[in-house]
Amino acid sequence: MGGGSAGWLSAGVIAAEHRIGSQAEQPFELVLIESPDVPTIGVGEGTWPSMRTTLQRIGLSETDFIRKCDASFKQGTWFRNWQTGDGDTYSHPFTVPADFADTNLAPHWLALADAPPFADAVTPQAALFADCLAPKQITTPEYASVVNYAYHLDAGKFADLLRRHCTGQLGVQHIKANVSRINSAGNGDIESVTTDRAGDIAGDLFIDCTGTKSLLVGEHFEIPFQSRQAHLFNDTALAAQVPYTEEDQAIQSCTHATAQTAGWIWDIGLPTRRGTGHVYSSAHISEDEATAQLLAYIRAIAGDEAAAGVAPRKIRFQPGHRREFWHRNCVAIGMSSGFIEPLEASALVMIELAAGMIADQLPATRDVMDIVAKRYNRKFLRHWNQIIEFLKLHYVLSARDDSPYWQDNRAAASIPEKLGEQLQLWRYRSPWHPDAEAVDDLFPTASYQYILYGMGFRTTPRHTGSHEQQRRRAAELFKKNAARAAQLQQAMPSNRELLNKVREFGFQKL
Repeated sequence: MGGGSAGWLSAGVIAAEHRIGSQAEQPFELVLIESPDVPTIGVGEGTWPSMRTTLQRIGLSETDFIRKCDASFKQGTWFRNWQTGDGDTYSHPFTVPADFADTNLAPHWLALADAPPFADAVTPQAALFADCLAPKQITTPEYASVVNYAYHLDAGKFADLLRRHCTGQLGVQHIKANVSRINSAGNGDIESVTTDRAGDIAGDLFIDCTGTKSLLVGEHFEIPFQSRQAHLFNDTALAAQVPYTEEDQAIQSCTHATAQTAGWIWDIGLPTRRGTGHVYSSAHISEDEATAQLLAYIRAIAGDEAAAGVAPRKIRFQPGHRREFWHRNCVAIGMSSGFIEPLEASALVMIELAAGMIADQLPATRDVMDIVAKRYNRKFLRHWNQIIEFLKLHYVLSARDDSPYWQDNRAAASIPEKLGEQLQLWRYRSPWHPDAEAVDDLFPTASYQYILYGMGFRTTPRHTGSHEQQRRRAAELFKKNAARAAQLQQAMPSNRELLNKVREFGFQKL
């Protein structure tokens, strides 16, 4: 129930896994009900590398996806002004450090004199950021890579492509109608929904993709919303679309996140425009001040005329999530399950994970559904906690003292307990594989390393009798990484050059 990225991506993943309209003993039907009167918010424009696997899973061509969704390549995030507010920068690339499975380079990097930035030292990908270079070549097959990558995309065009693919190729039934009533079964489940144009529509499992209204899980079942604003203060976004100043202007190969006095500004490059916006805490800055900071940023990147033509769209949100995501025969996915600021672009990946688990573990019977629901709720509560802890890490490491916002972000009361414990441990040993709790942890320990050491965190090395062989191996990896970075800088096309070739020729099929 509900369209947009949440509804159509969920429908696509589930439909691709199950044979719709088959002649099996229990034929499978999937219906998506979408209101013709509710516009899609469409602010999620950043993805994780997992999106490549998801698009493959539902049978979409990467060439078609790039052409039809105004998509570009994203290789990570570049941060500015997060540590001191005085022009400091660091990178969080998607490619893990060299030989990460067997070698933890962080302690060896910490021991270097005059060390380059951590990301530059351990992966060649950071070298591609500054020159807006692509993660692959036109001869690289669809979804394959030279360095790890995800996408920036137009969320509205993405939902349209998914809708056409789901209805045309995967057998999803699409009903445009408004739901006027939710009808309960005798056992408390949802039996059906009543619509204004298609009558009653019954089902065994209902997926709530109705956005912040959360009509099924929130309004009907009254599952409480758990605010996480005590940890993450940002609750408002001003979103804008900024034209390029030149037709062939370079397209960024990473998200730019520039810290402000009470929030941060995102800046992503699509082939035809830049998506820009200011996420901030309304308790720490007024809307007028936040707007002024956004317009000042736009003037700096695109000029006075572009800034004068911008009318930012205001989006208010309550950072947090439902206390339960799967209740009886209903699951909340997307903004109906929760939402927090788009730092590190977790919104679409949570939809991917939710739809994937439902598709993989679709209950065979109603009794089994309760078991699956319990497992689902445990897993996704852990996912939400991991996201909140990881995002908070970006703030607690800051040394900025120029505003109450940054001071409040470092206050002990605002730091999740587990994150506080990890920071204590990481002062004496660098995060690595022993810190991973499960195979499906959202963030690899490499990501924690990129944020920690990008923002100047120091781990005091322990004297563990490290062998000379390990030190030589680390030195060899640093040297090889520098050579690989120089090689890729020469070999990789620019983002715009590759995207132009994709539109003209397309990628090779795997």
